[in-house]
Amino acid sequence: LKPRLGEVLLLDARAGARYRGEIEPIDPVAGHIPTAVHAPTDDNLGPDGRFRNAEELATRFAALRAGAREAGMPAAADPAAPVVTSCGSGVSACHNALAMRIAGLPDPILYPGSYSDWSRAGEPISVGPEPGPPPAVTGPTM
Repeated sequence: LKPRLGEVLLLDARAGARYRGEIEPIDPVAGHIPTAVHAPTDDNLGPDGRFRNAEELATRFAALRAGAREAGMPAAADPAAPVVTSCGSGVSACHNALAMRIAGLPDPILYPGSYSDWSRAGEPISVGPEPGPPPAVTGPTM
């Protein structure tokens, strides 16, 4: 994933406090993978706790892409750029993948190890509400 950051639209499904690096109950370092756009799974659900309808979900994911584009993420400007879903360990990322399927969008790529895999490998971490720039790629990559 590391050499492709900036070429893919990376979505992080975790709760806001974990994404921003304010808390981390599981992994050794708090934060998110650089370039990851915050896309919490709760936003896929309506007030009744069920998935929103296809149109609402499509609008949500279009807004996430537009926000990333406004933040200067090059992959967000390319509608053909692959989408990668991530979370803490890969479970909640599947929720976003299913929401994208319901919305009629192309299936994303799932990062199975997600943030746990990334942070335990000692890769660069971003903190705060912004995605952050892609890290420099040197030596072996994941």
